Amino acid sequence: MRSGLAREMGLVGLTATGIASMVGAGINVIPFMIQRHVPGIGPNVLLAYLAAAVPAALAGLAYAILASAMPRAGGSYIYASRALNPYLGFIASFSQWFSLCVAIGVVSYLLVPFLRDVALAAGASGAAITLEGGVARLAIPLLVLWTFVFVNLRGVRAYERVLVPLLALTFVLSALLIVAGFWFGPDDYRRAAGAQALVDVPAPATSLRTFVTAAALLFSSFIGFDSIAQAGGEARDPGRTLPLAIGLAIGGVTVFYMLFAAAVYHAVPWYLVQQEALRHDISAPGLLGILLPVPLRVAIVAGAAVALAKDLPAMLLGVSRLMFAWAEDGVFPRAVAAVHPRFRTPHLAILASATMASLGILGSHLAGDFFLGVDILVTSMLVTFLLMCFSVLALPRRNPALARDVRVVRNRRVQVALSLAGIALLGVLLVVHTLKDLTAPVSAWYFRSTPVWLLVMGLGSAVYAREVSALRRRGVNVDAIFATLPPE
Repeated sequence: MRSGLAREMGLVGLTATGIASMVGAGINVIPFMIQRHVPGIGPNVLLAYLAAAVPAALAGLAYAILASAMPRAGGSYIYASRALNPYLGFIASFSQWFSLCVAIGVVSYLLVPFLRDVALAAGASGAAITLEGGVARLAIPLLVLWTFVFVNLRGVRAYERVLVPLLALTFVLSALLIVAGFWFGPDDYRRAAGAQALVDVPAPATSLRTFVTAAALLFSSFIGFDSIAQAGGEARDPGRTLPLAIGLAIGGVTVFYMLFAAAVYHAVPWYLVQQEALRHDISAPGLLGILLPVPLRVAIVAGAAVALAKDLPAMLLGVSRLMFAWAEDGVFPRAVAAVHPRFRTPHLAILASATMASLGILGSHLAGDFFLGVDILVTSMLVTFLLMCFSVLALPRRNPALARDVRVVRNRRVQVALSLAGIALLGVLLVVHTLKDLTAPVSAWYFRSTPVWLLVMGLGSAVYAREVSALRRRGVNVDAIFATLPPE
């Protein structure tokens, strides 16, 4: 029996999937709005970015090790269910699926304000007003989302033909912003903005807790490389290309993030960024746009819109493959594992995930804070990444046959050292992130990410219990399912 998926995705497509999932709205917003949400970080944003990159790299190595031995669709779910425990693998990946589907909806919904800003930068105030209308605020996100759903349904080749050019355009337009940031200086910004801020503002005494809290928030910018692992069932030469793509994505994105954030903070000192962030929501194009002539201003705002839009196909691929893998194992309704006979894509899983993302668009009308969704996603991904590190430790004992297939970092002592370092750093980020969430002043409990995440975990547990009980009633050997990999 075969899965029906086609191994047609090469190194370029896999790397593009990871980078596209990582580089999006976050880079244009989070490194600057952090001055409001983590008071006291001041000029230490770049250092916090580097600190966040370390646990991300360790998690990436854990993924690379596991991907080389278990190259199947559903990545993180497959790894944890075969190396640790099927229940842990399912509920962790269920919360990951839920938060990423909501994130897809939020990204789709945020696209309209970016398009509005493009219209404003071009002087098309009438178009900007139209984009603010209620019909446009819902119709455009749904149209864009379902356009990319259609692309994903058409198969890997159609997906790559759309994603790779969008990613290239993102980097070209982002390069304009990076050059502008290093070309201009603080005095240029003050003259353009009419800012009367002092030339020298003493840096705050950033505490260790503040620094780690900022690193935990910036860690959200590295979430996304795991989508490479989710595509493990469609990768060519997966034992080589999956780990390599993960490494290229994390390394390339880290360099890009540092250049991008450094460029903005070069032209706009941290205390001016903080001043603007305390007044209203800000973004990189909004900060630097006043320094540029209209054509370049339109280009950098358009770059942010393209960066946002190109998140969608890669994220859809990742979440749909999680659903496909659950259904293939029988811990989710079997029908979701259906593969289109012509395009060889898990079409029902794609449609189901897109439907959930559409609900996220509708729910965005009621959303109070962009960072609430970010916090939920960070919690679910930190837990998932921790499980990946634990999976590297447990795999040889629980499933020695699969452990012998590892092709990356084969030395067991090195594997253990890397995994323990990842567990320690990711654990610190999770504790600090959770404490920040539980102690933050909010008007209602559902504005805290931790209780919402726990509710999702409870829902996932109920689904798992129901499906596994159904398997056992039919006489299925459940243990045997998780002792081996799903079919190719």
